[in-house]
Amino acid sequence: MHTMWKGSISFGLVNIPVKMFAATEDKDIRFKYIHKECKTPIKYEKKCPTCDKEISQDDIVRGYEYEPGKFVIIEDKDLEALRQSSGRAIEILDFVNLEEIDPVYFMKSYYLSPQETGEKAYNLLRAAMKQTGRIAIAKVTIRDKQSLAAIRVYQNLLIMETIFYPDEVRDLAQVPNIPADSDVDEKELAMATQLIGNLTTAFDPEKYTDEYRKELLTMIHKKIEGDEVVRPKETSKTNVIDLMQALQESLKETEHLKKTDSLPKKKSPARKKKATTAG
Repeated sequence: MHTMWKGSISFGLVNIPVKMFAATEDKDIRFKYIHKECKTPIKYEKKCPTCDKEISQDDIVRGYEYEPGKFVIIEDKDLEALRQSSGRAIEILDFVNLEEIDPVYFMKSYYLSPQETGEKAYNLLRAAMKQTGRIAIAKVTIRDKQSLAAIRVYQNLLIMETIFYPDEVRDLAQVPNIPADSDVDEKELAMATQLIGNLTTAFDPEKYTDEYRKELLTMIHKKIEGDEVVRPKETSKTNVIDLMQALQESLKETEHLKKTDSLPKKKSPARKKKATTAG
């Protein structure tokens, strides 16, 4: 696994040297844009519209547009000064309960492992967090961006999730057409809660798969092999408009699924081998 960052966890006066690894990976299937006629990938050139010429990476600098058409230039030395002031430490600020953080704040996950001299302190912090059931809120600078982060015990290691600052989460008032709280029909509410009960189970991440990605890969492989692409059959769903009818139909379906899942699975009988005769 590729080490993407080295630094330390600052825990009071304790300093824990750590390495950071990306905990997740993007498995989206990406396409290249190619010329329809000759099937050559399209090349995107960096070109200055004022000078009307192609430019290299060395000719490009950072600019912040503070007014339309007006920029202030940010040089590498300006950013380097900020990097030095922020340091390479994950500075723990507070310890809180995980339940207090709404999932809307979570951004990206990173595994943390101790460097050679940090194993004892790493083990101590992990054990203390396990015993107290608390997670740490910290600040960290990664790739010129300072983020808040939550550090917690995940299985047998420390994992860090970067989290948004409060001003990065949009105000709910900006969301249109949210109905006001009002009384609901008691029968519909009872059926809705029953439906939730029927669909409630222990979380098992292994049961969820990206069906679209699987179908897309199947289609790609068929195209490579020169076969005709077979589209998956659309599942027929009842066109139910009435809310009560929709709840009743859903309850019937989930009750049937619960009964099916609770039945003991029969073992398939062993097949008898056919006798073969020499011709």
